[in-house]
Amino acid sequence: MMSNDLEAEADIMCCASCGITKDEFEYELVPCWVCNFYLVRYCSEKCHEDHRPHHEALCKERVLRNEILFRQPESTHLGDCPICLLPMSTGLGKSMIQSCCSKTICDGCSHSHYLHQRQQRLDRTCPFCRHTVPKSKEEANKNNLKRIEANDPVALRKIGMERYHEGNYENAFEYLAKAAELGDIQAQYYLGRMYQKGEGV
Repeated sequence: MMSNDLEAEADIMCCASCGITKDEFEYELVPCWVCNFYLVRYCSEKCHEDHRPHHEALCKERVLRNEILFRQPESTHLGDCPICLLPMSTGLGKSMIQSCCSKTICDGCSHSHYLHQRQQRLDRTCPFCRHTVPKSKEEANKNNLKRIEANDPVALRKIGMERYHEGNYENAFEYLAKAAELGDIQAQYYLGRMYQKGEGV
């Protein structure tokens, strides 16, 4: 291990192409300007080009690694907000599921819609489908039942988790399995946890 460290240090101190050392060269040796890999340094652009065939494979690997490491994710497992189309935040309480349409709306769009309705003195409606906001839990439950009858995977997952917390694992498994088959990622996760714990399976 120590010998490898010494070899790497020696490579840093000299040009990877012509072998000129840092002491012999009046300027600083610069790393490869394609991948910026500090373990490979050169004294000139010519040396960089001459050494390119030897370093190319490592260079491409390094560039790809940097792209994967530093690029922003295109989305999250929660998907995008259907209104602003921005990736949904993974933080708790940063979005809300609407009982009328089972759409998950980000807090920004929900708040903007609320301010607009307040300024215009309009009745509260869903930011997505414009359905009137339920005034009671019973009304919200009726909306959920309609979504369940329509085989909405989000509504199926919600009722499945409610049954799970009630301890009714068999019904919870049934709803979550159906939601998972329809592609709901969170339902697939919870279903996997039920398999792991042997609950309702």
